[in-house]
Amino acid sequence: MGAAYRLHELGYSNWELYEKNDYVGGHASSHVDPHGFVWDEGGHVIFSHYPYFDRLVDAMLGKEENQLVRESWIVKEGSWVPYPFQNNLRYLPKSLQLNCLLGAAKAASNGTVQGATNFRDWILGTFGQGIAEAFMFPYNLKVWTTPLELMSRSWIGERVSVVDFKRLLENVLYERDDAAWGPNNKFRFPLNGGTGEIYRRVARCFPQKIHYSKELVEVDTARRHISFSDGTGCEYDVLISTVPLDLLARMLKPAVNSLLDAAGMLEHNNLLVFGVGLERKIETSKCWIYFADPEMPCYRATHFSHYSARNVPHGNTDRYSSLMCEMSFRGEEPPDLAQTFEDVISGLVRAGMLEESDRARIVSRYHRMVRYSYPIPTLERDSALAILQPALMHHNIYSRGRFGAWRYEIGNMDHSVMMGVEAVNHAVCGEKENVFHSS
Repeated sequence: MGAAYRLHELGYSNWELYEKNDYVGGHASSHVDPHGFVWDEGGHVIFSHYPYFDRLVDAMLGKEENQLVRESWIVKEGSWVPYPFQNNLRYLPKSLQLNCLLGAAKAASNGTVQGATNFRDWILGTFGQGIAEAFMFPYNLKVWTTPLELMSRSWIGERVSVVDFKRLLENVLYERDDAAWGPNNKFRFPLNGGTGEIYRRVARCFPQKIHYSKELVEVDTARRHISFSDGTGCEYDVLISTVPLDLLARMLKPAVNSLLDAAGMLEHNNLLVFGVGLERKIETSKCWIYFADPEMPCYRATHFSHYSARNVPHGNTDRYSSLMCEMSFRGEEPPDLAQTFEDVISGLVRAGMLEESDRARIVSRYHRMVRYSYPIPTLERDSALAILQPALMHHNIYSRGRFGAWRYEIGNMDHSVMMGVEAVNHAVCGEKENVFHSS
């Protein structure tokens, strides 16, 4: 959609957009359930590193947006800790505070983080044993569903708040809150239709250019021809693809063994989104809550009705509220949906986000399976990308976006849109791609 918008903006007309689904936006789309609740495909908020993306959102939404201040929390053994966890240890029981501080002090004095070769060692070297075991290990294992020692440390950047031990200690001693870290401490959200409303409005700029329900099945690089599952196809000069990179590599004809081997090195997980639509008002300033404890299947829960009143039926937040929960899983088969949903409700009750009596007030039990949710930054990832991406570019194929680039560190909405924009700028105008080539 970013590429299409840029082509439209440039006045360049010789292009077509083929979409697998019958809607636009990919994982940044939104859906309305039969009861009238709006749900995103996971927790999306709008914050940006790029003025171009900001201008695009401004042009699409105008004044139809909410401005929110992030209030996010971690639930740990009955304690509510403001995010980021390591900066707000004072909310923990004293014994756990002590373990976390001693571990952080030891990590700060050892300075072992530079020698860390994987994500697990980086966590230990950065945060120390106490914080690692209390939150960082169990939470990240929930999100990534991958042994942390098999993950690279190269992706981290601004994704994880690191430790300043003096700051940690002062926050505990002076009982000071420290919750403003991160690029999304303030964010925007569409007033209507969820995150997907942005891309529905982009699509209205060039409706005649979008072809829906076109699932790509083959890319003939010799003839520069693409084929779809319905038997149709077309030729291309330049192909910009957001198909997951491992799947795209397997669609190439003629097949290349080295690319197939590299594709086999890429790993991902999937997502279950559970929506709880409640016939009760929940008045809260909280945005989302992280769960590290194993009793709660989900790693995050979002007060989705807080983002916009129009995420509930008729915009009536005096009568309705909604909670959206996310759970990662590996493999083709998800866990038992009915039982997992009950476990999620029980986890929300234990955390105090729902009351036991709210079970009878649930009017919507929504779930959505999102295939390819996190491109996992494994130790082998960069080696695979170094083989795949140059080979694709040799055939004028720009594999971009969250799963086209397969780099979580540039996998936000703003990154993804800008990768499309810059692919067009490169192909049409010869300009450098900055986001895709960022380290």
